[in-house]
Amino acid sequence: MKPTLTAVALAAVFGLSAAAPASAPAWAAGPLKTAVFAGGCFWSVEKAMEGMPGVTEAVSGYSGGALRNPDYRNHEGHLESVKVTYDPARISYAELVDGFFHNIDPIDSGGQICDRGHAYTTAVFVTTEAERATALEVKARVAKTLGRSVATRVLRKSPFWPAEAYHQDYAKKNPAAYNRYRIGCGRDRALKAVWGSAHR
Repeated sequence: MKPTLTAVALAAVFGLSAAAPASAPAWAAGPLKTAVFAGGCFWSVEKAMEGMPGVTEAVSGYSGGALRNPDYRNHEGHLESVKVTYDPARISYAELVDGFFHNIDPIDSGGQICDRGHAYTTAVFVTTEAERATALEVKARVAKTLGRSVATRVLRKSPFWPAEAYHQDYAKKNPAAYNRYRIGCGRDRALKAVWGSAHR
């Protein structure tokens, strides 16, 4: 029998234990967290991050620059970025960062695959010293695995500006157009060349 909300509340107040239901209801779920990554084309990063267990949402946008209210036509100084909402009970921050690295070319300092220039360079945006330490640890592990210097930067989080509506879930809403872009860009071929069978 599932414990009632009242029973759980009383147990919490008096320090009693209550049998946890087999599938915890939404109100019992822990708080979600967010993280921001820049990995070249935000369509591809959004698609990759949404596919990870424990990720509940990924939003394309712009971050890292000083320009306020950037848009696709003018986001000078910003990187194409993705804000990821995740459940830390299902995926740790370290696992999230590691998954991000395995979906980009971290040794490319000039962009990503066919998308070139500052806006397409890669970064992990961090909010705390603990996140910074974790991101740097994962970055060092990636460098050791690849035997190359990693160009992806670890940066202090700055304001995140969501991209226009037509960019959100682009791969889901426009699969044919997205696949033409991805194949034409050679993203999978390039990532396989970097990561081999470890590409996710």
